[in-house]
Amino acid sequence: MELRKLFAFGTGAGIEVRGNDLVVALSKVRPSGVEALAAATIHAFRERPAAEWGAEYAQFLKRHGAGHLSATVVLPRRDVIVRRMALPGIDGADLAAAIGYQIESLHPYGEDEIVYGWERISDRGAVILGIVRRSALDAYMDRFSEAGVKVASLTFSAAVWRAAARLFTSPPAAGFLALGYGPGGEIEVYGESPSMPVFSAEFDLPRERAVALAAAELRLPPDTEALPLEQIVPAPAKSGNLDSSPGASALPYAASLAGACPRLAPAANLLPEERRITTSRAMFVPVAALAVVLLVMCGVLLGYSAYGEQQYLATLRAEIARLEPQAKKAAALDRSLARADARVRVLEEFRSRAKTDLDALQELTRILEPPVWTNQVILMRDAAILSGEAEQAAPLLKILDASPFFQKSGFLVSIVKAEKMELFRIRTERERR
Repeated sequence: MELRKLFAFGTGAGIEVRGNDLVVALSKVRPSGVEALAAATIHAFRERPAAEWGAEYAQFLKRHGAGHLSATVVLPRRDVIVRRMALPGIDGADLAAAIGYQIESLHPYGEDEIVYGWERISDRGAVILGIVRRSALDAYMDRFSEAGVKVASLTFSAAVWRAAARLFTSPPAAGFLALGYGPGGEIEVYGESPSMPVFSAEFDLPRERAVALAAAELRLPPDTEALPLEQIVPAPAKSGNLDSSPGASALPYAASLAGACPRLAPAANLLPEERRITTSRAMFVPVAALAVVLLVMCGVLLGYSAYGEQQYLATLRAEIARLEPQAKKAAALDRSLARADARVRVLEEFRSRAKTDLDALQELTRILEPPVWTNQVILMRDAAILSGEAEQAAPLLKILDASPFFQKSGFLVSIVKAEKMELFRIRTERERR
């Protein structure tokens, strides 16, 4: 049994918004497997009074001892825009910021306020992202709140299928393709492959054509066999009164698995954190187990004998004494390397000075065009002194300061007129390069 299975504790309620109905499924997850507790359909929830169908939902939960649960709700595909993003080299808080910078270019809603949720889907910075209008999200939440339905997550089908498929094990590395049928007869396709971590789409096409298009998109072999969607999630060891058609409750069943173990099977959540209601009690079982282990370890540490501590300290001192001569040699070598590195830097600086001076002379030759000429150029590390003649010496200061090599130019002595020329002596500071 994999280590992650030891933390598979929880009971979840999944709700799929299917047209005018709500399809509900309850599941209990344990390290030994999954028990599908029950499923039900609440009809015409959009037309009926919220109190009426809310009471029906509450009675359903109560009959199965799950009245405390908050639901994971899967919104219809038409209400959610799903995007895949590749953000290689970005991790942690920077990943959320990078998504926020690009979010406005990922939806067609214009100035309408939107809400989005995302989940990492690969170690290379790829994420799956869902975007929904805030008005649509608020309408659903107002309806659920009016009915007394506690909601922990609003998500979408692609995120749910991916999360539930990883509850106990990882999907095949070579990829897979699975399909099911929507309430209107449309074909829903979900798949994964090495070249595309997530693919989800609906097709109003014949089955064979839909499978071929999806396989081509995933870059899977053309003869790839399409699995039923319900086969990519853990099969229940026990089944309650689920729908007689296995695929009819597959999506809410997968949502209930994601809701039962949100840490093992995280699905992108469109619901803002301040509006999430988390009430699952089984999620605290791993915390309690870890707390017991921590208490036991503290008891062992407190009971550790003084003799053992003395033995450990004696061994540590002996090891320090043995390694101390080597440490001193290493420190002396570090000092020697530092001195050598300092000498190398000094030599490199001297070597670069000649090039810097030549660049400065070349720049002076370029910007001081005839009839300007110089009879003396003195180059220092941080300044240059120019002596020469020009028809007009005053503009030379502006010419020098416009160069990237010089700045803060000024005359050292007053300009002297000699026939048609002006004698000048200018000092200008050299910019460090």
